[in-house]
Amino acid sequence: MATLFSRIIAGEIPCHKIAENEQFFAFLDINPLVEGHTLVVPKQETDYFFDLDNATLGAMMAFSKTIAHAIAAAIPCKRVGLTVIGLEVPHAHIHLIPIRKESDMFFGNPKLKPTPEELAETAAKIREKIA
Repeated sequence: MATLFSRIIAGEIPCHKIAENEQFFAFLDINPLVEGHTLVVPKQETDYFFDLDNATLGAMMAFSKTIAHAIAAAIPCKRVGLTVIGLEVPHAHIHLIPIRKESDMFFGNPKLKPTPEELAETAAKIREKIA
Protein backbone atom coordinates (compact mmCIF):
# COMPACT_ATOMS: atom_id res chain seq x y z
CA MET A 1 0.00 0.00 0.00
CA ALA A 2 1.31 3.45 -0.93
CA THR A 3 2.39 5.75 1.88
CA LEU A 4 0.62 9.03 2.57
CA PHE A 5 3.55 10.86 0.96
CA SER A 6 3.46 8.64 -2.16
CA ARG A 7 -0.23 9.44 -2.49
CA ILE A 8 0.56 13.17 -2.20
CA ILE A 9 3.30 12.87 -4.85
CA ALA A 10 0.87 10.99 -7.14
CA GLY A 11 -1.70 13.78 -6.77
CA GLU A 12 -4.23 11.56 -4.98
CA ILE A 13 -4.11 13.84 -1.92
CA PRO A 14 -3.85 17.60 -2.41
CA CYS A 15 -0.87 19.51 -1.09
CA HIS A 16 0.81 22.89 -1.29
CA LYS A 17 3.74 21.93 -3.50
CA ILE A 18 6.94 23.91 -3.34
CA ALA A 19 9.04 22.05 -5.92
CA GLU A 20 9.86 18.68 -7.42
CA ASN A 21 12.34 17.00 -9.68
CA GLU A 22 12.77 13.42 -10.92
CA GLN A 23 13.76 12.17 -7.45
CA PHE A 24 12.26 14.46 -4.82
CA PHE A 25 9.13 16.36 -3.86
CA ALA A 26 8.82 19.32 -1.44
CA PHE A 27 5.54 20.53 0.03
CA LEU A 28 4.27 22.49 3.03
CA ASP A 29 3.46 20.66 6.24
CA ILE A 30 -0.29 21.19 6.82
CA ASN A 31 0.28 21.23 10.61
CA PRO A 32 3.42 23.36 10.71
CA LEU A 33 5.48 24.34 13.72
CA VAL A 34 5.99 27.75 12.08
CA GLU A 35 5.05 29.37 8.79
CA GLY A 36 7.05 27.87 5.94
CA HIS A 37 7.61 24.44 7.57
CA THR A 38 8.31 22.27 4.52
CA LEU A 39 8.72 18.53 4.00
CA VAL A 40 11.17 17.11 1.46
CA VAL A 41 10.58 13.48 0.48
CA PRO A 42 12.16 11.10 -1.99
CA LYS A 43 9.76 9.78 -4.61
CA GLN A 44 11.22 6.35 -3.88
CA GLU A 45 9.32 4.75 -0.98
CA THR A 46 11.84 4.03 1.75
CA ASP A 47 10.71 3.95 5.37
CA TYR A 48 13.92 4.92 7.19
CA PHE A 49 15.93 7.94 6.09
CA PHE A 50 19.27 6.25 6.71
CA ASP A 51 18.27 3.27 4.57
CA LEU A 52 18.49 5.52 1.50
CA ASP A 53 21.63 4.89 -0.54
CA ASN A 54 24.43 7.44 -0.32
CA ALA A 55 23.80 8.94 -3.76
CA THR A 56 20.13 9.53 -2.92
CA LEU A 57 21.01 11.02 0.48
CA GLY A 58 23.47 13.43 -1.14
CA ALA A 59 21.05 14.42 -3.88
CA MET A 60 18.27 14.88 -1.31
CA MET A 61 20.46 17.22 0.72
CA ALA A 62 21.34 19.26 -2.40
CA PHE A 63 17.63 19.50 -3.33
CA SER A 64 16.82 20.49 0.28
CA LYS A 65 19.50 23.19 0.18
CA THR A 66 17.75 24.88 -2.76
CA ILE A 67 14.42 24.74 -0.93
CA ALA A 68 15.97 26.00 2.32
CA HIS A 69 17.46 29.05 0.56
CA ALA A 70 14.03 29.82 -0.95
CA ILE A 71 12.36 29.47 2.46
CA ALA A 72 14.92 31.80 4.05
CA ALA A 73 14.35 34.38 1.32
CA ALA A 74 10.55 34.19 1.67
CA ILE A 75 9.97 33.78 5.42
CA PRO A 76 11.59 36.06 8.02
CA CYS A 77 13.94 33.85 10.04
CA LYS A 78 17.51 33.61 11.30
CA ARG A 79 18.10 30.19 9.75
CA VAL A 80 16.31 27.24 8.26
CA GLY A 81 16.69 24.24 10.54
CA LEU A 82 16.69 20.67 9.31
CA THR A 83 15.49 17.64 11.21
CA VAL A 84 14.85 14.01 10.44
CA ILE A 85 12.45 12.29 12.80
CA GLY A 86 10.62 9.75 10.67
CA LEU A 87 8.07 8.44 13.15
CA GLU A 88 5.00 10.18 11.74
CA VAL A 89 4.88 8.62 8.26
CA PRO A 90 6.77 5.48 7.15
CA HIS A 91 8.42 7.31 4.24
CA ALA A 92 11.83 8.97 4.60
CA HIS A 93 11.56 12.75 4.85
CA ILE A 94 13.29 15.92 5.98
CA HIS A 95 11.62 18.77 7.85
CA LEU A 96 12.89 22.23 6.81
CA ILE A 97 11.81 24.71 9.47
CA PRO A 98 12.42 28.47 9.41
CA ILE A 99 13.63 29.37 12.89
CA ARG A 100 14.12 32.54 14.87
CA LYS A 101 15.07 30.63 18.01
CA GLU A 102 16.05 27.04 18.75
CA SER A 103 12.71 26.20 20.39
CA ASP A 104 10.93 26.82 17.06
CA MET A 105 12.04 23.28 16.13
CA PHE A 106 10.54 21.59 19.20
CA PHE A 107 7.88 19.18 17.98
CA GLY A 108 6.13 19.35 21.35
CA ASN A 109 5.10 22.94 20.58
CA PRO A 110 1.50 23.51 19.55
CA LYS A 111 1.11 23.24 15.79
CA LEU A 112 -0.22 26.13 13.75
CA LYS A 113 -3.60 25.70 12.06
CA PRO A 114 -3.26 27.74 8.85
CA THR A 115 -6.14 27.94 6.43
CA PRO A 116 -5.75 26.47 2.94
CA GLU A 117 -5.56 30.05 1.65
CA GLU A 118 -2.73 30.89 4.06
CA LEU A 119 -0.84 27.75 3.03
CA ALA A 120 -1.30 28.60 -0.65
CA GLU A 121 0.04 32.11 -0.03
CA THR A 122 3.07 30.78 1.86
CA ALA A 123 3.80 28.20 -0.85
CA ALA A 124 3.62 30.89 -3.53
CA LYS A 125 6.04 33.12 -1.59
CA ILE A 126 8.55 30.29 -1.31
CA ARG A 127 8.19 29.15 -4.93
CA GLU A 128 8.89 32.73 -6.10
CA LYS A 129 12.31 32.55 -4.39
CA ILE A 130 13.51 29.29 -5.93
CA ALA A 131 16.58 30.08 -8.02
